[in-house]
Amino acid sequence: MNTDELKARPLPEHIAIIMDGNGRWAKQRGMSRTAGHKEGLTTAKKIVAAAASLGVKYVTLYTFSTENWKRAQEEVGYLMGLIKSQLRAEFDFYKKNGIRIAHIGDLAGLPKDVQEEIQKTKEDTAHFTGTTCVLAINYGARNELVRAVKKLAAENKEITEENITQSLDIVPDVDLLIRTGGEERLSNFLLWQAAYAEFVFTDTLWPDYNEEEFFNDIAEFQKRSRRFGAVPNQ
Repeated sequence: MNTDELKARPLPEHIAIIMDGNGRWAKQRGMSRTAGHKEGLTTAKKIVAAAASLGVKYVTLYTFSTENWKRAQEEVGYLMGLIKSQLRAEFDFYKKNGIRIAHIGDLAGLPKDVQEEIQKTKEDTAHFTGTTCVLAINYGARNELVRAVKKLAAENKEITEENITQSLDIVPDVDLLIRTGGEERLSNFLLWQAAYAEFVFTDTLWPDYNEEEFFNDIAEFQKRSRRFGAVPNQ
């Protein structure tokens, strides 16, 4: 897919990605699941850079869910260590591509050192004006909704759609949601914000996902007729 052709048509402003398949990719190669996660990080950088090259405003990556704590302690420890070690280590990558880092999820539920790395990386990249890469870490949509409603109750605000939206972790509505790895479900990801998202599912395992497939998925989005519940004009 020619990127000039993509840019000539309306682009999704917010692309959310469920990066599924790291463990299966590693198993197929007789490697540890942690090796799959490391390779998945390389893919994430390629895809975020590709999004930045197109001028996509937001890319949200489902990095670690509230349910992922159920995994083996060794894998969870590795993922936390990977997040901590790589966040600020990638500053030159963020600077080169103008990428601003943001976070959604229950920050308080993360280890203290990981919290500090997230906050510092957000501060270090706050002045970049290109694509905002939103890392969903210790994120679950139901947890987000519960936190939002508790916040409204504490502030004695009316429970309305507008107030709930404003009390959620701040990300705009999703235009395109991509899930790799062959599964076709949301897995508790951005349930509110993806209410009218266009979905693309691919069998490709995340470490094998590449820029060409990403561009093709955007092209598929551009073919869709988005009606948001309305009937198009005859």
